[in-house]
Amino acid sequence: MRTPRTSRRHKRYKLKSEINVVPYIDVMLVLLIIFMVTTPMINASVDVNLPQADAKALHTKDEPVIVEVDHDGNFFLRKGKDDKEPVTADQLKVEIGAIVKQNPDISVLVAGDQSGKYNGVYQALTDLQQAGVSKVGLMSTPESGKPNARP
Repeated sequence: MRTPRTSRRHKRYKLKSEINVVPYIDVMLVLLIIFMVTTPMINASVDVNLPQADAKALHTKDEPVIVEVDHDGNFFLRKGKDDKEPVTADQLKVEIGAIVKQNPDISVLVAGDQSGKYNGVYQALTDLQQAGVSKVGLMSTPESGKPNARP
């Protein structure tokens, strides 16, 4: 009679070899909520103050090609001393690509409207890269308010 009793006791106090993961899941969910709440607060409090500098005008032997981006994101192309002409993104790629093939050392500058969206300037830079331009300059106005004069 002792054998059935010990076998019953042995079954009753048998150790489990399973890991209880419920507390780990609870901790992970709490951490997830904390990070989701605090991440937007970290990004929202960053102020960007861009440095001001008195940049000097570029002096090159060839007239640069200037890509202008207006407030609405429209592109205008100015080759040398010619008047600016409105172009689409595809026309910009084709015309700049042809110019760069003829003269790989030509200066290409991008002039973006101060009140315009960054997306227009970014699109212009992307199109210039696809056209084969390796170096692009960004135009600015000096602190005095007068545009940089080129000889």
